[in-house]
Amino acid sequence: MTTPTPLEDRLRTLSRRPGVYLFKDARGEVIYVGKAKRLRDRVRSYFRSDHHRSIKTRELVRRIADFETMVVGSEAEALILEANLIKEHQPRFNLQLRDDKRYPYIKVTLDEAFPRVYVTRTVRDDGGRYFGPYTSVGSMRQALEVVKRLYTVRSCRYNLMKETPDRPCLDYHIGRCKAPCVGLQTQEDYRSMIDEILSILSGDTESLRRDVEARMRAASERLEFEEAARLRDVLRGLDSLSREQRVQSVGGGSRDVVGLARDGELAVGVVMQIRDGMLLGRETLRFTEIHDASEDELLSAFASRLYLGRGTHALRELPAEVLFPGEFDDRATLEGVLSEAAGRKVTTGVPKRGDKRRLVELASTNARHALEDRVALAYAADRADETLFDLQDKLDLKVVPRLMVCFDISHTQGSEVVASAVVFENGEPRKSDYRHMRIKGEWGNDDYASMHEAVTRYFRRRRDEKKPIPDLCLIDGGKGQLGAARQALESIDMGDVQLAALAKREEEVFLPGRSASVRLDRRDRALHVLQRIRNEAHRFAVSYNRKLRSKRTIRSELGEIPGIGPGRQQALLTRFGSVRAIRSASVREIARVPGFSEALATRVVTYLGK
Repeated sequence: MTTPTPLEDRLRTLSRRPGVYLFKDARGEVIYVGKAKRLRDRVRSYFRSDHHRSIKTRELVRRIADFETMVVGSEAEALILEANLIKEHQPRFNLQLRDDKRYPYIKVTLDEAFPRVYVTRTVRDDGGRYFGPYTSVGSMRQALEVVKRLYTVRSCRYNLMKETPDRPCLDYHIGRCKAPCVGLQTQEDYRSMIDEILSILSGDTESLRRDVEARMRAASERLEFEEAARLRDVLRGLDSLSREQRVQSVGGGSRDVVGLARDGELAVGVVMQIRDGMLLGRETLRFTEIHDASEDELLSAFASRLYLGRGTHALRELPAEVLFPGEFDDRATLEGVLSEAAGRKVTTGVPKRGDKRRLVELASTNARHALEDRVALAYAADRADETLFDLQDKLDLKVVPRLMVCFDISHTQGSEVVASAVVFENGEPRKSDYRHMRIKGEWGNDDYASMHEAVTRYFRRRRDEKKPIPDLCLIDGGKGQLGAARQALESIDMGDVQLAALAKREEEVFLPGRSASVRLDRRDRALHVLQRIRNEAHRFAVSYNRKLRSKRTIRSELGEIPGIGPGRQQALLTRFGSVRAIRSASVREIARVPGFSEALATRVVTYLGK
């Protein structure tokens, strides 16, 4: 291969030190990031004879218009920099990994003076401690329930030490919090409680179990039966957690075990997180566009993504040992990086026999199961494609309806008129694109006019925001609603959007310009897709209508009380949740709500009592 002339001089002057190189295309986009022990040798190798190159590498070299290099002090620094640059640029010619699912974590905010404990699906390098990921949501909720029953962890979001409320919230009065926010619990006492919570979430329940059992007996002897019953429930929760851990016992020690499975262009990596012999969690990453990558390359990419692209919080929680199913070039370098980051020795190994080898085989078995799930999903996607092609054929559509939007109108005798716009992509809901809107026109129960407004507003906004226009616009209704939607699209010069309407009674499909309806077999999957999106649009519209109607009812009931304006109405609803709960509250409880005096609380109780 002939070296591109503009690059020849730069290739001759490259450094012989370790570093990272970035290849760029004609538009200046980074298309590949790599590391090298000797930058000069590695980068120049791409532009030599290509007879031994893979198709992917030849295509990469063909697209290189420029390159950039970064010299570092060691191979370890090159490994870290490469991982960070791949994460930043997501180059198309690097191996890419995707999370199969965003499993939940339990987070303890150790960076705060009075830490909180809650569930999150986002892991950040923010000083907090994360437990998980929990592949079983039931196990996670069980652990949280034990924590809630046994400990009084605050639920507020005050930045304590800098922000303090005037008075304790309801959690203090019902015994769920000891109000550190107003100085009723010391930081030392609160931190001691957090240390015990960390032990529970780490899997150490035995010592705590003995302590809870002793406290339960003592409460019973003092005839404090309510407290004894609460501690009894905590014991049951601890026993259940312990049983769950024993079921997942996989051998002694604390280690991460990596497994890998591959089938053609698909590959999946799994890491099993074992702590004190208990399997606390599994994490799955899948590769995309692996082409002819070797297992060595897959393992190297998996390890870099797993340990070097996550931030320091993940490295601080590393076990003393990480086991891999095979060798790869960067393993020794990775071991040094992990040890330095963790502040202690972290070993990596490739076991050949014994218990450790069996653990690696177990991780690889998990990876194979995950890979089979991916293949099953791909098959399901193929079936979805078949259904959409069938729908295109049955309705004589010009475009396969991969992106569909469905509209429905809902109102209460002409008031609270709302519209829903529900989006399906490849036959599945795309809930992030769901929209509902209040109809602005004074149309009352004129569904045609409301449909015209809803379709106009939705499509005009999609066009103005340069978002993809749906391949099919489905209307919940008959010929009248279909005609209104067609007029709406034509009024904004979008008459080329494909339209259809699905009438409920006979499940007939109406199409523009055709007097006769299309009747699909009741067992036809194409009809099932239309029914599913239509029913979802109806559900979404009705739920929004009910929400508005409920708000109106609540506001009118509370608004009849003299001195209770919108702000105080909202404060009451925030604290109690409903008018029914407010009606059941005492004068003292209502007086604790910000903005209420005892006199005003008495007025609320009196009016609602009527």
